[in-house]
Amino acid sequence: MSLLAELQRRKVFKVGAAYLVVAWLAVQAASIGFPTFEAPLWALRVFILVCLLGFPLALVMAWIFDATPEGVKLDGDVSGNKRVFAGAAVLTVLALGWYFYGQPAFRKGDVTKPAAIATSAVAAAPKNSIAVMAFDDLSPAHDQEYFSDGMSEEILNALAKVKGLKVIGRSSSFEYKGKNVGAKLIGQALGVAHLLQGSVRRQGDKLRITAALVQTSDGEQEWSQTYDGKLADVFDLQESCARDIAAQLKVTLVGGSDRLVAKVSDSPQAYALFVEAQTLVNRRFGDSLPRAIALLQQAIALDPNFARAWSKQAIAYAVLAQYTASDWATSWKLSDAAARRALALDPNDAEAYAALSYNNFSQRRYVEMVEPMRLALKYDPDNFAANYWAVNESAALGRTTDAEARLDAMLRKDPANALVLFYKGTMRWRAGDDAGRLDMMRKIGDNESPLSQFILTFHSADIGDHENGAKQYANAVRGFGAKLTIEELEAVYRGTYQGEALRQAALKIVATHPDDDWAPTLLLQLGEPARSFSAFEQGKSGLSDAYLNWLWAPEPWSRKARQDPAFQGFAKRIGMVDYWKQFGWPDLCKPAPARGPDAFVCQ
Repeated sequence: MSLLAELQRRKVFKVGAAYLVVAWLAVQAASIGFPTFEAPLWALRVFILVCLLGFPLALVMAWIFDATPEGVKLDGDVSGNKRVFAGAAVLTVLALGWYFYGQPAFRKGDVTKPAAIATSAVAAAPKNSIAVMAFDDLSPAHDQEYFSDGMSEEILNALAKVKGLKVIGRSSSFEYKGKNVGAKLIGQALGVAHLLQGSVRRQGDKLRITAALVQTSDGEQEWSQTYDGKLADVFDLQESCARDIAAQLKVTLVGGSDRLVAKVSDSPQAYALFVEAQTLVNRRFGDSLPRAIALLQQAIALDPNFARAWSKQAIAYAVLAQYTASDWATSWKLSDAAARRALALDPNDAEAYAALSYNNFSQRRYVEMVEPMRLALKYDPDNFAANYWAVNESAALGRTTDAEARLDAMLRKDPANALVLFYKGTMRWRAGDDAGRLDMMRKIGDNESPLSQFILTFHSADIGDHENGAKQYANAVRGFGAKLTIEELEAVYRGTYQGEALRQAALKIVATHPDDDWAPTLLLQLGEPARSFSAFEQGKSGLSDAYLNWLWAPEPWSRKARQDPAFQGFAKRIGMVDYWKQFGWPDLCKPAPARGPDAFVCQ
């Protein structure tokens, strides 16, 4: 009998096929189940290895044994199957070799145990490090989600004031809201030793805050406490919670009796409205900003002396026109007025200063933006709005090194913040670091977001994948507010990279959208710097960062714009040269006094 016929008779093929199907299903289930139950990474690898080793063994068993009506019996002379045993042994040795060679610890002679490797990130986390997770809404009607988010953010802000305590930024910890991710994996991702989890229950005037401290090394709860009171007691409840957490982490409070949670309003109802509005301002998109502004106006009506409500309103108005169909000039006026009212009530309000700086930046008053930003960072060095807008301002004015240094500092405190990761990715793009920008995209975690699509766009262009590049570009720019259709934006991309005929066709498309805020940027990208400069100067858009960042890209069209003679007059007229002369030149340009007092040259 031939070998093939013998294999069929002994059902080796059937057993092998059945084994592969079952093993594949088992591995898929394990890939989902193991992370859910916080199993270490090595456990899944061992499970896959066992499945792999089982395959040759299943074939051997099928050859040797046969299922009969009398039960499982040996099939024929086992001694005649020596070659099968030898083959199975070879397969087993190869499988083991493949597995162990794939482990860096074995390749490099490191005998660290797999369990130690899996928990090294948590073990390395500073002892006094914590991430405050979004609190659950346990209110009877489950209609207090924004309030619950805001309460956890307020406790986070209080803990951030404790010296010696590392507190991860809101964006990174809130990234896990609603996701079934274990404490150990969160600790590894954020580099913290503790999580603060909790819930808020608000019913009428009654308020209950429950907080629990969890160790990320093993997921064990080490402390919990419930704080009951009325809405009027909210500041004292937050204060007690923050102090108890500091005590549990054995952090000595400097200043002893100084409050961690200031009583920022005499009206509990106004404060509740503010807490909800704060969450909406952070969201930005959709109708979040108009809703936030409405809530803040109600809060101010209840307490006209509520400084934080005024400064938060200034923040909301400063970005309103970027996310809604609002008038830039009106928004700037309302934002400035709210910021100045906040500073009249609290001269140390960092967000009010940050809003004034960003409004100056949006209106192309680059010299005037510097002092309010300096004061914002002086009074609150860790304030997200101030730091992020400081990055906007430095990056747009070509000071890439300064911007990236600030981004690195922000990522140390807020490592999963998508906006910061995106900006870091664009700085890596400027540096020609393709691996670095793609790493930032992977950390954002959402390949379909406009942020990731933007990073992918120019990577695709670099490798000549214009089919995907056009789609990514259209999705990104459309997501950033351009009014052109997807098809029109794809044509702009093709005109940028695929020849003169397509470039001319793209220019005709842009000419039909002269009032679009993105029109000057598209002209710049299509190799028409003089027309682009003129369109930006005459336009009323406040998107200084979206436009000026295009000037410092490593692309040929960006270099062409920087070296175009028209750039000299443009930079002087809109105030960039005056800013550079006082506060430092961009990384890619330097003064050329021999050509005139305001002349410069760029790479």
